This record gives sequence, structure tokens and C-alpha cells, in this order.
Amino acid sequence: MAKIPSEKIIDAMEETLNIASDSTRLKILYSLLPSKGSSEKSVSDIIKDIGASQSLVSHQLRVLKDADLIGSRKEGTRVYYYLKDEHVHELIKVVYEHVCEK
Repeated sequence: MAKIPSEKIIDAMEETLNIASDSTRLKILYSLLPSKGSSEKSVSDIIKDIGASQSLVSHQLRVLKDADLIGSRKEGTRVYYYLKDEHVHELIKVVYEHVCEK
């Protein structure tokens, strides 16, 4: 049996899963999965993908960014968002596959 991680690690895992458990944030994370060669999206692209208001999307992007699940880069006046790393991509992919096999 695997050794149980420290309380600090367990707390960080719980926080990450809690942040990802919100339906709007899950939609945003799913929207940011790389597709058709693109791995970045602007706020307006995300709004179109998930059908939410600009203020809701902006707020949830801030939460995801603060949790280090997504990153951003600025190009002129536009900000583009992307999944922070392959671990976030795998987390979303594995949860999706798990749910779909039921």
C-alpha cells in the first residue's frame, strides 16, 4: 500500500479538487484543453464556449489562475489563457474518461 502523503500535501490536494469541482470552472478548464493546434483562448473565446457572462468568466479565471491551474499571457490588449501544465490536462481528461465509462 502507498504511504499516505503529509497533511500539507493532502490539504493542497483537497483545495485543488475543490477549486476544480465548480461547474463553471470545470467548463473553463475543459474549454482550455488543447484542440485543433490551439492551446490558448481569449476571454471572448471562453465566453462563447461555455455560454457564461464576461464577469462570471473573468472571476472564475482569476480563481483558477490563483490556484495555479491556468496561466495567461498578454498580447496587446488581449489576454490569452491556457492550462498551466500537462498535469491539469491529465486531471480533466482522466475525470472525463472515468465519468464516461459509467
